[in-house]
Amino acid sequence: MKTYQVIVRPGEKYWILEIPGIGFTQARTTAEIESMARDLITVMTQDADFALTIETKLPQSVQEHLDEARRLRKEEAECRSNAARETRAAAQELHGMGLALQQIGDILGVSRQRAHQLVNAVNAVNA
Repeated sequence: MKTYQVIVRPGEKYWILEIPGIGFTQARTTAEIESMARDLITVMTQDADFALTIETKLPQSVQEHLDEARRLRKEEAECRSNAARETRAAAQELHGMGLALQQIGDILGVSRQRAHQLVNAVNAVNA
């Protein structure tokens, strides 16, 4: 079975589809991309049994913004993980000092139930 590559680029109002060696077409929505590509290939080649690989090409500046956003999301996830670990450590230390769960919750800005979870999560990690 032959595989055709479909290169998709954003246009002003439509997605521009390029099938190398076949031609160009357009789609109004991403949901239409595959069917529009298949229609063009079938009409131009009379072949109805083929596979597609779809690759979206964006302007370099847009791709750079998306790459930076991805990097920042990863950094954010690492920061959140570190903050959670430090919060659990603070809860454990406060619990070790004999503070009540309500007091721990007040200090951490969480409910008594969440303070209980944090204290137990730390105990489970240290066990």
